[in-house]
Amino acid sequence: MRILLLICLAVAIPLTAVAQPTHPGMDTSDIAVKSVQAFPELKWSGWSPEDDRGRQQELRPIVVTHAGDGSGRIFVATQRGVIHTIRKREGAQETKIFLDMQKSVRYADNENEEGFLGLAFHPNHKENGEFFIYYTTTEEPHTSIVARRRVDKEHPTVADPDFEEQLLKIKQPFWNHNGGAVTFGPDGYLYVALGDGGAANDPHKNGQNTNTLFASILRLDVDNKADGNAYAIPSDNPFVGKEGEHREEIFAYGLRNVWGMSFDSETGDFWAADVGQNKWEEINLIRNGGNYGWNVREALHAFPEGDAPALEGMIDPVFEYDHKVGKSITGGFVYRGDTVPELVGHYVYADYVSGKIWALKYDSSESRTVANRLIESPKSPVISFGVDEDQELYFTMPTKTGAGLFRFESK
Repeated sequence: MRILLLICLAVAIPLTAVAQPTHPGMDTSDIAVKSVQAFPELKWSGWSPEDDRGRQQELRPIVVTHAGDGSGRIFVATQRGVIHTIRKREGAQETKIFLDMQKSVRYADNENEEGFLGLAFHPNHKENGEFFIYYTTTEEPHTSIVARRRVDKEHPTVADPDFEEQLLKIKQPFWNHNGGAVTFGPDGYLYVALGDGGAANDPHKNGQNTNTLFASILRLDVDNKADGNAYAIPSDNPFVGKEGEHREEIFAYGLRNVWGMSFDSETGDFWAADVGQNKWEEINLIRNGGNYGWNVREALHAFPEGDAPALEGMIDPVFEYDHKVGKSITGGFVYRGDTVPELVGHYVYADYVSGKIWALKYDSSESRTVANRLIESPKSPVISFGVDEDQELYFTMPTKTGAGLFRFESK
């Protein structure tokens, strides 16, 4: 399962040699980069460290993104369902609320893989005002919604509180493994990550079943509608027109619980981090029609352990690490900003349990990882990564004080 409970932080996990089929000369030295609080004076509008009954409530910023509209605003969504905006300038003092969905979003600390999990702005947001969200609804138990929203026509700096068009409504068998990441690709299509349905060991055998949406990354055409749906299916999705029973929304499958996916803004490479179960965390480059092995493999290893590994037709991860290093991967981005030259071209990711952050360098010409370097960080749980319009990179942590948004700088 995606391990998010803070009790896990009591476990001290030493950084040993990265558990990866290494290549000669892989660079594992520390990199001259550190993390710092992004906006030290920032106050989160409407948030209090205590709820109205006096109980402690963390701020859980779970998405960082931008609208691509030239405004320079940073959008930060919390797991309880509030989307904040930050004006990117020195001395930012207070967020503004773009949308408050707390009455519609179900979040509970003891089932904390639910809630508001995904936010992506349409590539033409400046013209059409659309954005897309993934959340767990309060209307039905353990039910995920993927929906289209739009800005208020009279006040376009905030969202229309009333308009919502559902694209998908997914009944989850369990509260964990919701996935929830949504993003647009360079092709203009919306990509949606769904976990395997939850519990442990993939009890419903969804991982290798392409007649279910679970354990997959979906690819949707949200600019068109077809077959009674609020979306169309791209004609080059891998199961379009194929014999047998398949969900044609599927782009890639065999994924246990993708927690963080992103496109490299320079190369278009599609990165996804898949949370492991027993021993292994993995990073994948996602391909059209790719099968990434779950539930017969965990990263490069047979699952359950001891079985003969299933390899035919399955794509290997570009990197893996074992649970001596960390126990729940948080996927990130390939850095393409200007302020931290040491990170350019590196995929920056973290582990939620160990709190460590790394910069990974992958040589596509040789199909191998050539570096995995530790970044100085607070070593606290990292929930997510995100970029602003300048491609500068941020990461988020749960916080009782409001200090939950961080960035990187050179030492």
